[in-house]
Amino acid sequence: MLYWLGENYRELWGPLRLLQSHLVLASLGAVFSAIATFWILRYRLALLPLDRGREHAAQSEVSKGKPTGAGMLFIPVLLIVCLLVVPWDPYQGVIYVAVFLAMLAGFLDDRSMTSWGEWKKGIFDVVICGVVAWALLRGQSNIEIWWPLYAPKMLGPEAALDGTLGLLAPTLISSTVYWGMATFLLFLSINTTNCTDGVDGLSGSLLAVAFLALGGVLYGVVGHVESARYLLVPFNEMGASWAIVVAAALGALVSYLWYNAHPSQLMMGDAGSRPLGLLLGIFSLETGNPILFFVVAFLIIANGGTGLLKLILIRVFSWRLIKVTCPLHDHFLKNHNWSPTQVLVRMVLMQAILTPLLLVVFLKIR
Repeated sequence: MLYWLGENYRELWGPLRLLQSHLVLASLGAVFSAIATFWILRYRLALLPLDRGREHAAQSEVSKGKPTGAGMLFIPVLLIVCLLVVPWDPYQGVIYVAVFLAMLAGFLDDRSMTSWGEWKKGIFDVVICGVVAWALLRGQSNIEIWWPLYAPKMLGPEAALDGTLGLLAPTLISSTVYWGMATFLLFLSINTTNCTDGVDGLSGSLLAVAFLALGGVLYGVVGHVESARYLLVPFNEMGASWAIVVAAALGALVSYLWYNAHPSQLMMGDAGSRPLGLLLGIFSLETGNPILFFVVAFLIIANGGTGLLKLILIRVFSWRLIKVTCPLHDHFLKNHNWSPTQVLVRMVLMQAILTPLLLVVFLKIR
């Protein structure tokens, strides 16, 4: 909406032209989202269900009775802000609806007296991820992607530098292959993020670090013609628009973490972790390099992945016969006597230090 105002009414009032700047829109999105989220979490906690605790989870009794499902409050705020500050695109509109549905399903599970169960949630996740993967295709028959540690071949000298990536011989994959890969990555992102949400501030802080890195790549690398050409990656004309969504998500996360800092006053629940995990996967795919998901969120994957492994061990094998403590935050809480604050700070430090180093390797050593 704001972009449309700047585009159509800048002649009436000069400063409106600033609303065509993606950097300005990203800043406004972060501020609007942070303020609105802070307000709604402060005054609407009575709308949230109370946590029932998690079976097998370390220190789960501490969380019992706290308001949960806070994603039901701040995800709609995030989506409304996106509609306000992000240039309108129908495919992004489909994705907004999918994010809302992921939040709604998570909230219904949060407030249900009995868990939905893995099969019900899994089938719903696959459907949502499939729809989002279709929207990310944007009707294209082939998708350009780039790989770490590999520089694309250059075309002949007759190709002209015309402000595009015309000199690159891109790696193309078919829409069918991309759809399957994207659906799997989104499913993995949703569930690893969901499993990571078990220590005050941990999931939100790790997501904030990952979002910050992805926002930088989307805005400053793949969303910028000159930077993309210099670094030999395909230019994504939607990259800067997705960077605005990242900024709005960071604003919401900052305000949520204000209340979720140890000892927490509330928790995001499935209503927050599932749609945020979906957004994490979307941002990663929009960089044009799916492997970046494993770079910017490696601790989310390691931590949440062990949670998924734990679920498989419980369902397929006898838990009593297999002595495994997971996810990783449970392992450190139970077996190494780390406090929740130590788990949070040490994991965030590892991800915050290693993520930019790995990004440099992936972007420059090619």
